[in-house]
Amino acid sequence: MLNNGMQLSTLGIGTYSLKKDVCFNSVYTALKGGYRLIDTAYMYGNEQEVGRAVRQAIADGICQREDITVITKLYPGEQYANPEPAIQMALDKLNIDYIDIMLLHHPGTNDVKAYRAMEKYHAEGRIHALGISCFYIKELTEFLPKISVKPVLVQNEIHPYYQDTKVVEFIQKQGITVQAWYPLGGRGFQSELFKDPVLTRIARAHRRSLVQVILRWHYQRQVVAIPGSSNPAHIAENLNIFDFELTDSEMAQIASLNRNEKHDWY
Repeated sequence: MLNNGMQLSTLGIGTYSLKKDVCFNSVYTALKGGYRLIDTAYMYGNEQEVGRAVRQAIADGICQREDITVITKLYPGEQYANPEPAIQMALDKLNIDYIDIMLLHHPGTNDVKAYRAMEKYHAEGRIHALGISCFYIKELTEFLPKISVKPVLVQNEIHPYYQDTKVVEFIQKQGITVQAWYPLGGRGFQSELFKDPVLTRIARAHRRSLVQVILRWHYQRQVVAIPGSSNPAHIAENLNIFDFELTDSEMAQIASLNRNEKHDWY
């Protein structure tokens, strides 16, 4: 339950780097398999494909619009400087009546101006909730007093090698949901994580994949994860984490893996 009363799935699919029909097929497959949370962004260049997949799934009777949460993001630069046309462009590209949650992609010049424009669309009902991404304690402390509508979530890089526990706890204490991008370490950075002996041992104990253990760890930390995939088997596997539980000891073992190893610049 988000702080505005909206319900949010605890696991979704990310679409970073997914393009054209690959993106459409991944999102449609995810919706068909039971996902109801989809993350996109202007900078991903795939809002149209996400919207098309949502519309197709609805037309095929797989789900109803109100069951789905679509997140998209404005990007710093021109979109922050001139936010209203950028918001309208996102609405037009998605073409799904409204945006469930719109985020600022990361802090930047005119970020307050852009957020206030999002607040206007929120008041009109064209965006149902607002959020921010790549905001940490300092950024949040400076930003929150300048806005009127409280963010429902903060989306940050979080994975076993970059757990950012102090920031996660700070955000959650504000009554704001934490969502993890790069929940599996991020493309190009997974080879070591996916061979980690601690995670491997825990996965064997539960007869689960190592990825399922990581996603279950996020879930038990009350962090929403949005792993991306174009592989139907992986998309199905990622969702299958709700019928086992990590012990306190296993959660502590995973906590000990933290290296403060960030895999992207923001």
